[in-house]
Amino acid sequence: MAKQGQSSSRNLDGLAEAARDAAANAAEGKGLPPVHLWNPPFCGDLDMRIGSDGTWFYLGTPIGRPALVRLFSTVLKREGDKHFLVTPVEKVGITVDDAPFLAVEMVKDHDDRGQLLRFRTNVDDWVTCDADHRLRFELSPDGGATPYLHVRADLWAKVTRAVYYDLVDIGEERVVDGRSMFGIASGGTFFAMADAELMREAH
Repeated sequence: MAKQGQSSSRNLDGLAEAARDAAANAAEGKGLPPVHLWNPPFCGDLDMRIGSDGTWFYLGTPIGRPALVRLFSTVLKREGDKHFLVTPVEKVGITVDDAPFLAVEMVKDHDDRGQLLRFRTNVDDWVTCDADHRLRFELSPDGGATPYLHVRADLWAKVTRAVYYDLVDIGEERVVDGRSMFGIASGGTFFAMADAELMREAH
């Protein structure tokens, strides 16, 4: 993996090959590559960006191959506020405008804990919302809320607007620390979205 400024095509091809090898080795254990265990040397930044709409760009051009995007997503790692693509021997920095994933579909189910929500990301991972994969809500100045779902290892998926409306439809009010809050229950955990009175006024 070369530093930025060297052969860009070789960068992408080499990264894809390394990611493919890492994914193939992980597939033997039927899981994602264990990027949290890898701490290779930093090899520079790559001109790769994940837009706020979930589109992956390379050299300013969208990567139009879903299988390649999926492959790169399996070796994505976050350290602090920065994101990297990592193999056992190399690490390159990329830019993420908002969250690296989108939650594009939601399925409602139940288990012994009550309501259980499962979300599909734009790279076809399914994530069950619970205490380990929580929802958080970023409030905007206009009073709206943008939900984010924890996918894994401090990597988040922004919930699309359509799925957000589905969440609001199944939301409920509960008292949290003495305040009436509107939120979402899943996997035995209640995720507060906003003050219940404010939500009633907004809707």
